[in-house]
Amino acid sequence: MTKKTLLISLPLAFIISLALTLPGLNSPAFSADVNLKIANYFPPPAMQSKLLEEFGMELQARTDGRIKVQYFAGGSLLKAPATIKGIDSGIADIGLSHIEYTRGRFPVMESLEMPLGYASAWVANQVMNDFYNKFRPKEFDDYKVLWFHACAPSVVITKKPVRKLEDMKGLTLRAPGRFGDVINALGGTPAPTPIMETYDAIAKGVIDGVFTPYETLKTFKFAEIAKYVTDTTFIGPSYPFYVVMNKKSYQKMPAELKDILDELAGEYKERYALMWNGIEFPGKAFGQELGVEYISLSPEEAARWEKAVQPVVENYIQDMVSKGYKEPEVRGWFKYIKERTPELVSKQKFYQIKFP
Repeated sequence: MTKKTLLISLPLAFIISLALTLPGLNSPAFSADVNLKIANYFPPPAMQSKLLEEFGMELQARTDGRIKVQYFAGGSLLKAPATIKGIDSGIADIGLSHIEYTRGRFPVMESLEMPLGYASAWVANQVMNDFYNKFRPKEFDDYKVLWFHACAPSVVITKKPVRKLEDMKGLTLRAPGRFGDVINALGGTPAPTPIMETYDAIAKGVIDGVFTPYETLKTFKFAEIAKYVTDTTFIGPSYPFYVVMNKKSYQKMPAELKDILDELAGEYKERYALMWNGIEFPGKAFGQELGVEYISLSPEEAARWEKAVQPVVENYIQDMVSKGYKEPEVRGWFKYIKERTPELVSKQKFYQIKFP
């Protein structure tokens, strides 16, 4: 080696050696950036979608860009029925969907979608999260649960008026999973049509309507094609939605980033509760603008509907017993829901949270 070559090589070797020992450049903190894909099936303009996009943006901001998020709305990455499998396989790191797209996979949480007549969307949201935190059903052990959320109690939205129980006969309504059991009990025929396909199915006469909250009149434009809404909130079930994360994706994250994610998830649990409650108002108003008729049942008629759906809960209990759950345990879930609800209604009044 020449003297000149030696003079060049020694400083270069020193620089490389120094770079490898400097704090940060070779440390876990420097290489800890996390890339997350978030999948959601709601259309981009929907508040459910905007709020989740906001969650991703805020996650990036609070971690100073150490977590980078790619957000996919409108089912562009995963369709609603495929969401949970997509999270399993790692196609998405975080996903939003509801449990009725995979009936039987989350049987304990299905207790929350019985025809219990939640007082509001806000109450339903609190019940869903409180229930999960108390009973910790093992069916979600393979995921990092960020939060649960819930729509308002469902109403009957149809092309023909439904003014009494007998009017349900011969009608086919979009109602997947356990919601379909409620429609069956009321004398109708359920169809498990994906929500993104429901507008066309109603418009083409494939189905007669849908069993969803008021907000869908605007979110999915159902008010354009179905001009009658029968208020069934007194028995209306609510969909248990989830936002869950691939457990391996979560476990790979540095502890400080997990803490930020957990804190933010707690905040968005409440934001979703208020969002679901709030969007009922513009949904109902949109229907009024388009000439939708809102039908209220008399107390006597409502009592008939309540009686008709009672077997749905009992059938669920017996179904769970046949799967190996103890009957007192299952009945205890409903006892908890019934006892928790009045307290939450009181809180709703105290916080002056209004509901249509």
